[in-house]
Amino acid sequence: MAFNFQSFFANDIAIDLGTANTLVYIRGRGIVINEPSVVAIRKVDQEIVAYGKEAKEMQGRTPGEITTVRPLKDGVIADFELAEAMIRHFIRRVASNQILRWRPRVAVCIPSGITDVEKRAVRDSCEHAGAREVYLIDEPMAAAIGVGLPIEEPVGSMVIDIGGGTTEIAVISLSGIVNDISIRIGGDEMNESIVQHFKRNYNLLIGENTAENIKCQLGSAAPYTEKSSMAVRGRDLVAGIPKTVEITSAEVQEALSEPVNAIVDATKLCLERTPPELSSDILDRGIVLSGGGAMLKGLDERLRKETSLPIIVAEDPLTCVVRGTGKVLEDLTHYQKVLSKVRRY
Repeated sequence: MAFNFQSFFANDIAIDLGTANTLVYIRGRGIVINEPSVVAIRKVDQEIVAYGKEAKEMQGRTPGEITTVRPLKDGVIADFELAEAMIRHFIRRVASNQILRWRPRVAVCIPSGITDVEKRAVRDSCEHAGAREVYLIDEPMAAAIGVGLPIEEPVGSMVIDIGGGTTEIAVISLSGIVNDISIRIGGDEMNESIVQHFKRNYNLLIGENTAENIKCQLGSAAPYTEKSSMAVRGRDLVAGIPKTVEITSAEVQEALSEPVNAIVDATKLCLERTPPELSSDILDRGIVLSGGGAMLKGLDERLRKETSLPIIVAEDPLTCVVRGTGKVLEDLTHYQKVLSKVRRY
């Protein structure tokens, strides 16, 4: 029987290894996994008892012998062994017998501002998890490809990808990143700002999942003015007993002002560093927002007001990066120029 090369590569995998969520794309099948980047481990023997959604539901609710851990922090691997185990788990969940027999090629997106050491950590984790070959691609480039921007043409395209741990801002032209800024501020920083707001103003301790829920329901950036409120439950830091408080969208907007201002300032700085020819292209074409943070109400209007440029929120911003990484995997020869290089020692 003739060897079928198309079948051999049919199950190559693209991974958006995010601080908050991990998305897995199988060549020819699309996105097959979208789960939180969380694992639950037993403290006594460090055995992993849950991954993804199941582990996320345990956050803040586990007994003393179990703890939940996020293997990635600020877009990079913080715990090598747990990250490797999580990647292996997700690969095996979607693996056919063919993948296990031949080992897949894996494309992984990474923050544009990370070091060679951090790049090698990602590559090595994937190799140890069963990958035959590992290709790295910068997140803003993957987002631009996922959105469908003309990255190969001699015109400037600007992308702001707001993830859980980092915000990646880049100007792209001729299959390369002309200018980029990566700041370690994203959805996690916004959640932490909400937690601190409750501590300062209400002496109330709330969990990370509660903070994220508040951000999704009430979070916004000025000048968004729609009013709403919700009841929030937590633990009174003074009395030590459960307590409920009512919080308004205006308060949450104020709590989020610091991380939002940091994203706006980084965007302005990136624009200042952009060559004038590309600046004129961006004036015509606008800036594309992707990533989960792009869905923060009013953020596009805030950036539009601060930069006087058109701001376009990508369709399905959460999956832009993994879709772009998948496109690269579909035609590695065509996209060879966009792959991120890492030195081998």
